[in-house]
Amino acid sequence: MKDIHLIRLRVNGREHELAVESRRTLADMLRHDLGYTGTHLGCEHGICGACTVLVDGRPARACLMFGVQADGSEISTVEGLADGEQLSDLQQAFSDQHGLQCGFCTPGFLMLAEAYLADDDVTGAADEPTEAQVRELVASNLCRCTGYQGIVEAVLATARSRRSAGGR
Repeated sequence: MKDIHLIRLRVNGREHELAVESRRTLADMLRHDLGYTGTHLGCEHGICGACTVLVDGRPARACLMFGVQADGSEISTVEGLADGEQLSDLQQAFSDQHGLQCGFCTPGFLMLAEAYLADDDVTGAADEPTEAQVRELVASNLCRCTGYQGIVEAVLATARSRRSAGGR
């Protein structure tokens, strides 16, 4: 007998109510139950970061979190970054700086960077983030294609752009 729970959550600003099995991961719930397939599953051990989403504004590995734990939460996935067909500034910077190649890890990097850039201590500080700080950030996710330089440059470019524009 399956242990099913009724949960409510917001994903990318949309309200959802669904019955979820206790052991179903947030990643599987987002992908298979709600259709947010931008959340990729790589290692399923929390190591690679491809499944990174924002839970109440903080990065979380969706493969390590149960869907029932997200009850009442605000979830942001990569699908929520763009405004329709218009890429977000961060997504555009990833494209401009060649911060993606195969694209499998890209959603996780985008969500990690979005949380970092949304932090007032980063974009509201007197100093912009340094390359070393951004490299430390992105070291928590794995990419086999880019060598990270384009990813780092994209995050730095977005930080500069947001800072000069007074935030996002």
